[in-house]
Amino acid sequence: MATTKKAPAPKQEVKKDTWEYKDRNYYLLNNKNPLTYTLPSKHTGKYPLVWFDPDKGYERELRYATNQKSIFVDEQKGPSTLKHVVFNMGHLLVPKEKRNLQEFLDKHPHKNLIYGEYDSVEIAKDEVEDLELEVLAMNAALQMDVDFMEAIMRVEVGSSVSKMSTKELKRDMLLFARRNPQLFIELANDENVQLRNFAIVATENNIIKLSGDNRTFTWASNGRKLMSVPFDENPYSAMAAWFKTDEGLEVFKSIEKKLK
Repeated sequence: MATTKKAPAPKQEVKKDTWEYKDRNYYLLNNKNPLTYTLPSKHTGKYPLVWFDPDKGYERELRYATNQKSIFVDEQKGPSTLKHVVFNMGHLLVPKEKRNLQEFLDKHPHKNLIYGEYDSVEIAKDEVEDLELEVLAMNAALQMDVDFMEAIMRVEVGSSVSKMSTKELKRDMLLFARRNPQLFIELANDENVQLRNFAIVATENNIIKLSGDNRTFTWASNGRKLMSVPFDENPYSAMAAWFKTDEGLEVFKSIEKKLK
């Protein structure tokens, strides 16, 4: 009688330990640096500490205990020695020997909400991007003509820009580009900035006139009405938009000739 062979039991896959042993530095987010800050270290009704395990398919309760290898309650055996996790002056340095605390902080639900881990590679990447943006903004500032400079700086400093010399304008423009490159580039790419400045310059040169209630633009020479400002809208922004219409374009060309 032939004997049936039993199928071999499937081999259990052993996961490779990929944990990187190194000292890790953690810091509180949003510039919150109290003298001390205590992070919840065990699961409670007020502070639920659970982590979804994708391999097991369910949430597992977390608990930091100095005498346990695992941070998962279902793997901890015997009495547990609990310890507070305390940030001093907004920082917490955890040496590589305290792997369980590092793993606890890695899976803690407050990570990236209350605190983060210092990552020198990511920080360097962010710094490079910031520097590239700053260089881009300052190069753009150096190549701008005076009228464009004035348009952008009017957003930053207001009507006082009209009293600035070209050297002062260029200096403040470069400082602005270095200090806030993102905003500078956004303004440089906003065509309405130039048109709004054009309307202001035309008003300052008494070519057009804005009524006292900021509702109507007229020719300063004869009082003929050019446009009405929509309710609750900045008059110069409204004029900038109007310059893009067929009627507004003709007025724009006429003002441009008068300014030359």
